[in-house]
Amino acid sequence: MNRREVISSLGLLGAGALVGGKGLSASSRKRSIRIAHLTDVHLRDYDDAPKKFEKCLHALQSISDAPDMIFNGGDTIFDALGAEKSSVERQWKLWDSIIKEENSLPIVHCIGNHDVWGAGDKSDILYGKAYAVDKMGLSLPYYSMEKAGWKFIVLDSTHPVGEGWYTGKLDDEQFDWLENELANTDSNRPIMVMSHIPILTATGFYEGNEKEGNWVVPGSWMHIDFNRIKKLFLKHPNVKLCVSGHMHLVDHVQYNGVTYCCNGAVSGNWWGNEMYHETHAGFALIDLYDDGGFDVEYRTYNW
Repeated sequence: MNRREVISSLGLLGAGALVGGKGLSASSRKRSIRIAHLTDVHLRDYDDAPKKFEKCLHALQSISDAPDMIFNGGDTIFDALGAEKSSVERQWKLWDSIIKEENSLPIVHCIGNHDVWGAGDKSDILYGKAYAVDKMGLSLPYYSMEKAGWKFIVLDSTHPVGEGWYTGKLDDEQFDWLENELANTDSNRPIMVMSHIPILTATGFYEGNEKEGNWVVPGSWMHIDFNRIKKLFLKHPNVKLCVSGHMHLVDHVQYNGVTYCCNGAVSGNWWGNEMYHETHAGFALIDLYDDGGFDVEYRTYNW
């Protein structure tokens, strides 16, 4: 079954709470664009992951009011961090084949930590992030674009630390770039930011993560430079929405006029189970409006 066929039998299981950003009244605002935010697909060739991912693509494209495009939040393939080049290549070929056959929507890509090739020859031209940049058709791992009256900023939040490990942050070069992007954006143009690792999240409080009587949220779970980014956002109130993945959980945090949404995982519990803790496998539908308002709704789908 391919993308040209009508998938009327694949319905959505349900939806999470609808989170909206401030704007004009519903009667006076106009939707600019509808986005499907898919993150943490972790595509692999076992656990029936390819067929399950196809069902996700069919489900979102068969919505009566279908999205205009897909924002891929990273961890696209199962794992390149610890894989040899031949394995990484097979994973990307699997992704390419499914997207070609089962998807008709344009895709905006973000790099996740598992998209970074970290187990090969460091002298290889594709070592590190270069492999994902090439496969995603990007020129840089972070970039911006404007569409439908909004500005979209895609960040690279995976910062290497040691061999195969990472922390969530922006290096100085990318932070300077972000600062310039915000400064050079019309203050009346609303902005949505996509990162793989959450800039701010409430999902890090797992049972058992209390360390010596205190909560400890690792830097591999949330940006350690949140306060630096927060101060920058305070200068630019047109930053309205930040979306992320990485945690395979759903939350909506509103802080200093910015809404941060961690939007679950297409792969659920890495394809082994539809549920990861309290969160079912799914994706977010995001409606962006001409007044800078927005709605974010998490949708689950049948495996």
